[in-house]
Amino acid sequence: MATALSPQYRDSALAALAGAELDVLVVGGGVVGAGAALDAVTRGLSTGLVEARDLASGTSSRSSKLLHGGLRYLEMLDFALVKEALHERDLIVATLAPHLARPLRFLYPLKHRAWERAYAGAGVTLYDTMALGGGMPRHRQLTRTGALRACPALRKDALVGAIQYYDAQVDDARHTMFLARTAAAYGAHVASRTEVVGFLREGERVTGVRVKDLEYDRVFEVRAQQVINATGVWTDDTQALVGERGQFHVRASKGIHLVVPRDRIQSTTGLILRTEKSVLFVIPWGRHWIIGTTDTDWSLDKAHPAASSTDIDYLLEHVNSVLATPLSRTDVQGVYAGLRPLLSGESEATSQLSREHMVGSPVPGLVVVAGGKYTTYRVMARDAVDACVHGLGRSVPKSCTDRVPLVGAEGYPALWNQRRILAQKSGLHVARVEHLLGRYGSLVHEVLDLIAQSPSLGAALGGADDYLRAEVVYAAGNEGARHLEDVLTRRTRISIETFDRGVNCAQEAAELMASVLGWTADQTAREVENYRVRVEAERESQEQPDDETADATRLGAPDVVPVTATDVA
Repeated sequence: MATALSPQYRDSALAALAGAELDVLVVGGGVVGAGAALDAVTRGLSTGLVEARDLASGTSSRSSKLLHGGLRYLEMLDFALVKEALHERDLIVATLAPHLARPLRFLYPLKHRAWERAYAGAGVTLYDTMALGGGMPRHRQLTRTGALRACPALRKDALVGAIQYYDAQVDDARHTMFLARTAAAYGAHVASRTEVVGFLREGERVTGVRVKDLEYDRVFEVRAQQVINATGVWTDDTQALVGERGQFHVRASKGIHLVVPRDRIQSTTGLILRTEKSVLFVIPWGRHWIIGTTDTDWSLDKAHPAASSTDIDYLLEHVNSVLATPLSRTDVQGVYAGLRPLLSGESEATSQLSREHMVGSPVPGLVVVAGGKYTTYRVMARDAVDACVHGLGRSVPKSCTDRVPLVGAEGYPALWNQRRILAQKSGLHVARVEHLLGRYGSLVHEVLDLIAQSPSLGAALGGADDYLRAEVVYAAGNEGARHLEDVLTRRTRISIETFDRGVNCAQEAAELMASVLGWTADQTAREVENYRVRVEAERESQEQPDDETADATRLGAPDVVPVTATDVA
């Protein structure tokens, strides 16, 4: 039975965190932190997870939404990383989260006749071979005619042929939230908007943390035998609270993405294009395309990395170099920017820094995990908990998360087959039921029950008709959403999927949340105004010429819940 991340659950989780010594406390509610909490609790360890902002509010909601081995790492001869990532990709799609992840077809246009087809073909053949048994279709060689049939949007002179291959896609923010919710179902105590403001020490040893409940402005202590710092790009900031130099340092690389309507690019497949610095993806995303990404060093505000006008022009210029009908700024529905946590190396180019992860224990009682990529979160989490087990000094079972499906996965294939019956019973269109199944899996019944109890919740949200009113209520009551921003940017993707970026549905959504969270009229109005100002600041920042002015402009919008010390989202 899935545990609802309700307001009442949060209160009980905070009481439990303050009430006893845990085996493991995880700091950071991104994909690695949530994965570590699930790994620890499923080994029989008493576990807590604290997050300063919302679950997945940092890097883990701002990725390219891909589960992939990393074709370009083959060129770097990083075969072990690619093989590990392909194994994890296929495990997530087939076993752990089939309701949230799905295979995705890509086209790689070839510009040179003989040598490029042989070179790229050999690489993709190796990619397929490393993933043998994973269930993905193998690649195919296409003529120019075949490639243009799959993607009529390409300019005829932009390719001489193509290679078609498969990777996978996941809604990163929902997947991270489902990880945390699964950890809670197994008994972990999960609390968002709970900021670590200091570490507890006994001599050299870390024995817990001081946390501030940002919702109620109170500070308390959480004691734990082992603390995991899984704060991504904030790793160094969190280490500074311990007063110890880390064994390795994390550098932030900014990647931005554009979201455009599906009808602007005529294609039945995603695209992968080479650029002078990295690769560019054009990724199907519901009724949209995601275009990304950039790869530039970032040393400004980590909580709200800003996309500049230069970033946006860079992506448009590169994608337009192959499109018969170019995109313009007016085609861009949404823009988002995220920061990759890269382990600092000798190279100055961020695209050359390591995507591999490291785990260390700088002082007794503290484990730090950093680096890596979204696809390999489970391996990072396992390695971090392994280090904790070493510190606990007692016998603990090995990781079993490769055999622990996330909540919503059980029974999903059967429900997908029954989607027409579900549609008839619920009164919803079958396309709507398919959308819900791809977001909730077998938990869809909980959403449909809300509609059965209150039929008005079966209507679409005004101004964002891809989502039902029930989904907003469910996000606040079951998925840990505490604020309007949480729902419009992470539980749904309204903030990047509508031209108004969610402003027109903000009032309706806030009123639906208020009914669950007990907001007053004043608080509801504050949430709406805060969101409106945030969107305004983001839009304005995207008109600025460089990172510094974009960052300063974006920071003109205050957070709905201010984070006080270091930012550990």
